[in-house]
Amino acid sequence: MAEKRQRVRELTNGRAGYLHIPDMMGEGWAHFHRDLRVEMAQAALVVDVRSNRGGHVSELVIEKLARRITGWDIPRWMTPSTYPRDAPRGPIVALADENAGSDGDIVTAAIRILGLGPVVGTRTWGGVVGINAPFVLVDGTAMTVPRYAIWLERFGWGVENHGVDPDVEVLISPQDWAEGRDVQLETAVRLVLEALEHLVERACHVGHLRLAVLDRHRPGRRTSPNARPRRSRRCRPARSGNPAARTKVMITNGWTSRYVNCGVAAGTGRDDQDGHAAVWPTPRS
Repeated sequence: MAEKRQRVRELTNGRAGYLHIPDMMGEGWAHFHRDLRVEMAQAALVVDVRSNRGGHVSELVIEKLARRITGWDIPRWMTPSTYPRDAPRGPIVALADENAGSDGDIVTAAIRILGLGPVVGTRTWGGVVGINAPFVLVDGTAMTVPRYAIWLERFGWGVENHGVDPDVEVLISPQDWAEGRDVQLETAVRLVLEALEHLVERACHVGHLRLAVLDRHRPGRRTSPNARPRRSRRCRPARSGNPAARTKVMITNGWTSRYVNCGVAAGTGRDDQDGHAAVWPTPRS
């Protein structure tokens, strides 16, 4: 998985994290938590549940992915952190395939139900009826009995024997396998970059983001507390159609700030030139 994470870093110029969850048991939960804090700190996230063997911790994974940043904990002389911790800082795109089953089916369905992000790949395996330990007969034969079924919003009982359809179907052809190309991962990266661009365009146009005017409380400045926020010079929409000439916004990714062209990345922007205005993201809808 290190190669895929590196590939995501290369394709996104370091702006997206990558989490792979091999199963929904102890190993998968350990894999998920080992990389969680670093990958969640990126501006976007690709969650890979392909070949997930199932288990019983999908609800814990979903609880982490569904978190929304509602504040920042800012200690003196220390690195600020999100509240709640380990919450995604931008768009999410999930990867699933025909080898993701049982709790792998369920986590894929939950991502779609909650609208956490698009699912890319192929239809999942379709086996969500659970069993307990097998009964061993006198001749050594093992027998299992179906014990647990699950009903899911929007899907009903239909995940069993069908699986969960992706939002964007992408098949890996024999030629792709031979050439070592992961077209599903490449499609997920393309979608997450488009989502990042959309977020920055919203920031530049002050769409569904809040424009917080910081200079209201500057000494000597008289401003009504009910005055409308003004738009930062750096957040003004660019008139040029040339992407290279578009307005720049300073973003904060893990509280490491840098200027980027509008439409390239998303995050918390601050006008560093005059210290007057900042754009703060609202929770994703």
